[in-house]
Amino acid sequence: MVLVRPENTQQARLVRLLRDDGPRSRVELGDALGLSRSTLTTELERLVAGGLVETAGPAASRGGRRSSLLRLAGGVRFASVVVAADRVRVAITDGELNVRAEADDAVDVRTGPEPVIARAVELVDKLRAELGVAELAGVGIGLPGPVGVEAGTSVAPAVLPGWQRFGVRDAFATELGCPALVDNDANLLALGEQHTGIGRTFDDFLYLKLGTAIGCGLVLGGTLYRGATSSAGDIAHLPLGEDGPACVCGESGCVEAYCGDAGLVGAALTAARSGPPGALAARLAAAGTLTVRDVAAAATAGDPAAQAVVRDAGRRLGRVLVGLVSFFNPGIVVIGGAPDGAGHLLLAEIRSVVYRRSAPLATGTMPVVLTDLADRAALVGAARLVSEHVFTTH
Repeated sequence: MVLVRPENTQQARLVRLLRDDGPRSRVELGDALGLSRSTLTTELERLVAGGLVETAGPAASRGGRRSSLLRLAGGVRFASVVVAADRVRVAITDGELNVRAEADDAVDVRTGPEPVIARAVELVDKLRAELGVAELAGVGIGLPGPVGVEAGTSVAPAVLPGWQRFGVRDAFATELGCPALVDNDANLLALGEQHTGIGRTFDDFLYLKLGTAIGCGLVLGGTLYRGATSSAGDIAHLPLGEDGPACVCGESGCVEAYCGDAGLVGAALTAARSGPPGALAARLAAAGTLTVRDVAAAATAGDPAAQAVVRDAGRRLGRVLVGLVSFFNPGIVVIGGAPDGAGHLLLAEIRSVVYRRSAPLATGTMPVVLTDLADRAALVGAARLVSEHVFTTH
């Protein structure tokens, strides 16, 4: 299909509502948007004629003749690409941002942007062929670390050496022949959470992203907040201690150096080498090294040294969140990327610090929870990112 974009503000509001809430009757659309019957009829007819909206069967009866449900056209397809330090994940979604197919592959981002982008495009094209998708409405791309959203580039990326100022957005737009937008992965996770996760019912929330890199996505007043230069939420290198572990940024004692995957593994290695025998020490002796999965597994099995490592990280993350919660006053804090099996132990420590040290007015009704979307939030968020651009008048 040849995608026809909204022609005016009313059409843009209609397609975004159908994206977010699914099929709706004409009456429901008119009530939700406050449109007169004549305006609604005119704009819907134009959207149907343009191939962006279609009928989806009869609506529930409200007395009298039953009307038809309207939905986004079945041929609308978005692509999502999420680059991590060691993998690239891609997906194809429909217009309502339901994931129709996904794939991933191991990559080494240190080889530079060209081979990683080429592999991502190959994976997207493979999914398109499987689904019979001739044309994409757009592609959203997530990168670890700071992103210049206006330029579509990675900026000073500690996790992505060799990617500095590379035109990631333009490369994907050229290769896939559709609009492309780039943002950092924490923002995409927040967008995905807003669209289909726990954050859907909150206008103001924080998404704390853990893992190899640490970041924070901020949704304020129902809108993703990026700040003046798209660096809002870049908390990875906030200082927690001048004499702390060395960080990839060149400083010491950063949040990421303590609480990122490498920081957890470093602390676990020290504990395993200096502490009493246990699961960590046994794994180190057997494998010669440790991974974050080893730390989580040992903590889940009750190893005191591993649990101490996870709890210490939780307390430090809690201290960071105390400042964020006090400043932004979110309705909820959502945490994603916690090591499998250690999430609840980490969460307990974070909650303990946040609720003990934050003002009661800020936290009295504020949950701190683990996401229930796992890694799929970023894929949905990437599609949401580019759909906002496509479903807007230009």
